[in-house]
Amino acid sequence: MSDIESTLRRIKRGCDELLVESELLEKLKTGRPLRVKAGFDPTAPDLHLGHTVLINKLRHFQEMGHQIVFLIGDFTGMIGDPSGKNVTRPPLSREQVLENARTYKEQVFKILDPEKTEVVFNSSWFETLGASGMIKLAAQHTVARMLERDDFSRRYNKGQPIAIHEFLYPLCQGYDSVAIKADVELGGTDQKFNLLVGRELQKHYGQTPQCILTVPLLEGLDGVNKMSKSLGNYVGIYESPQEIFGKLMSIPDTLMWRYFDLLSFRSEAEISGFKTEVEGGRNPRDVKVALAQEIVARFHDQAAAKAALVDFEMRFRQGALPEVMNEWVFQAESADGIAVLQALKQAGLTASTSEAIRLVAQGGVKVDGEKISDKGLMLPRGCAVVLQVGKRKFARISVK
Repeated sequence: MSDIESTLRRIKRGCDELLVESELLEKLKTGRPLRVKAGFDPTAPDLHLGHTVLINKLRHFQEMGHQIVFLIGDFTGMIGDPSGKNVTRPPLSREQVLENARTYKEQVFKILDPEKTEVVFNSSWFETLGASGMIKLAAQHTVARMLERDDFSRRYNKGQPIAIHEFLYPLCQGYDSVAIKADVELGGTDQKFNLLVGRELQKHYGQTPQCILTVPLLEGLDGVNKMSKSLGNYVGIYESPQEIFGKLMSIPDTLMWRYFDLLSFRSEAEISGFKTEVEGGRNPRDVKVALAQEIVARFHDQAAAKAALVDFEMRFRQGALPEVMNEWVFQAESADGIAVLQALKQAGLTASTSEAIRLVAQGGVKVDGEKISDKGLMLPRGCAVVLQVGKRKFARISVK
């Protein structure tokens, strides 16, 4: 296998689609470092493992000697990417975008080499483009072409509103590639339309069109839906080592290989060896431990990964409580104390009272190690108990 073929094989590992492969081969044959772009709108302050699928692929390009351009969409974030949405996405304020962007660089450098990464903000060219420039940009695409995009066409056919500013998003993302002079752009499969717009705009501005590499959308812990904070099926890269480890150990065995393919930096040969061992009778749990420790070490360190394994073994095999947990003191709401549903919400063990009700009904809540089924349970004055949600969330509660 030639060096070019080997490079292309590594680039395509874990990817969904490469457009156009022959063009990328020609770019690689020049021997010059390619400008590889990926954009992130700072719509939330923290990244999760689903986001890192794309960042991992950037690292592969970086290790092959190419120039990574990490674009923070502080301008496009205020428009709101409508990709995959069935409703108009509310734009963020400038203050929200800047606050969310503040932590992005620190987080991505857990994976990328900061010395070899060019970080850019797209407001730097859009603020100078001006209204006339934006109108000229909008003239490069027709409404009919925009309606070819799946989410736009679905909403249009159902009579759901589409705001004019949403049509600007693909054009702005495409213009980013012009400003950066991108050779390659990476994005999720739901970004394909926007990435293709970038190719068309580059042709219009006399540039060689970028190649496109799409990466799959990572399923969340439920193994069904896309990883998302709103669905609660995510693993945040800033979560504690114990939380990351425990969540990864909870994924279905069948999903484990998908996580290895998209998240692990282990070689294909090593992952294939794990599969052979499991087929030969090795407990999948042992292999899942290797994955969980690798991910924890990446975002914390090796010592934290070892400690997380010890903590997991203590809690899940021996039933021990974690040595450290949050402690809360609540004032009684009435003579009967405080409702367990309120205590769960206020201690941060559930996002809402409705979630607390659902978890109690499912048997996912324990008080001092005993499952509860009464959603109307009150914690009396003077009590000191440990509340537990699922296998990983604990809090020590006192009621005054």
